[in-house]
Formats: sequence, C-alpha cells, structure tokens
Amino acid sequence: MRVPRIYQPGPLAAGQTLSLEDDAANHVGRVLRMQPDQTLILFNGEGSQYPATILSADKRQVQVRIDQQQQQDIESPLDLHLGQVISRGDKMEFTIQKAVELGVASITPLWSERCGVKLSGDRLDKKIRQWQKIATAACEQCGRNRVPTVYPVTKLNDWMAQPFDGLKLNLHPRAQYSINTLPQPVTALRLLIGPEGGLSPEEIDGAAEQGFTDILLGPRVLRTETAALTAITALQVRFGDLG
Repeated sequence: MRVPRIYQPGPLAAGQTLSLEDDAANHVGRVLRMQPDQTLILFNGEGSQYPATILSADKRQVQVRIDQQQQQDIESPLDLHLGQVISRGDKMEFTIQKAVELGVASITPLWSERCGVKLSGDRLDKKIRQWQKIATAACEQCGRNRVPTVYPVTKLNDWMAQPFDGLKLNLHPRAQYSINTLPQPVTALRLLIGPEGGLSPEEIDGAAEQGFTDILLGPRVLRTETAALTAITALQVRFGDLG
C-alpha cells in the first residue's frame, strides 16, 4: 500500500508531535481509516517531506509524530506560469489538477471577452479556494513538496501587462512557430491559454503588443483544456524535466 502524503501547513521538524488540520484529519481518520502506528508523509510546501507515525486517530482528530525530515525537491527547472481563461464546468478543475501534476509553478485564472463563466463575490472567492485545494491535492498525489499558487482571477489585459522577465507564449492556430522551433535555453515562461471560443482579434493583437510570441501545437484545433495540457507537456519535454 502506498504511504499517503498529507499537506500540513506551518513549521515541521523531526521529533515534533502535532494534530493534523481538520481536512487532513478527516481524510486520514474517516476516509482512509488509518490507525495508530501506521505511517504517512507530511509536507508543508517548503520543499522537504516528513515521514510520520500516527499516535492516535478517530473521525475528528489525528495526532502524529514526525520521525524525520527528508530533502526531496522534484520541481521542474522550468518556471512555468499558466494563464488560463476560466473554462466551464469541471474543465477548469481538471486543467489545474493536471497542470500541477505536469509541473507548473503557478496559475492565474483569467477573464477574457469570450469567457463563458460568470462568477463574482462569495461564489468567486469560494471557487478560488477550491482551485487552490485542488492544486494542493494534486501535489499530495504526484509527490511535489512545493504547492503552486493559484492567484486571484485577473482580467486578461491586466495579466498580459504585468512585468515579466522571460518568454511569453500565446497559442494560436495560425502561428508560424512551434514549440520545437523556440530558442534554448528557457528557464522562465508564461503560457496564455484562451477560452473555448478563443481569444478575440483585439486580445490576440494585445498579446502581441505585450511581447507574447504566437505558437501552434499542430494542424488540429484543440479544446482549451487539451491545449493547455498538451502545451505544458511539450514545454516540459523541451525545457523542463519530462523525457
């Protein structure tokens, strides 16, 4: 059986005894039904992981003792920031989950002219918290010890205008360049993915004005979630740590 990995924010150290946060305790005690003397791995997002032993467990509280600290940083050498226009239904959640598994460093959900999602106020705040939890859970699953930040939703034009010292890419089906023709080396990159209906002509022009390079993935038009994950994979193969 695979040893469960649990995100536990705050300082962690070998020999420390602590109670897991409510969500983690519920998962360990109620969902996994783990018992005293079983082991799990904690991480707090700072790069290390901490094998720990359960001292007590019930459906409300789980107490553990940290046995040791292990230095294990499997982050990609490519600092990839995904700017993803919000997609409908569970597509956005799927994109965030898989993007984290593929090694993105950060994600900004975006509003654009053709974005078909309407969120505001408390509903929007709740959604952002949910997206961050999805990113954290993806790290638990894939072994990452650093949790990518899901930033607050930003207007596309504002995000494109943010200062950035690196390569900026925009997927465009009529672009002249592919990922394989991009120059090397690239260590920091921003990737813009539009909505289901694509970016408007004005937004495409705006991206070019802000220094984004148009690239294409191939002859077929991909759905927004397929385009994001395909592009991330190709970029990690060329500039990151996917073989």
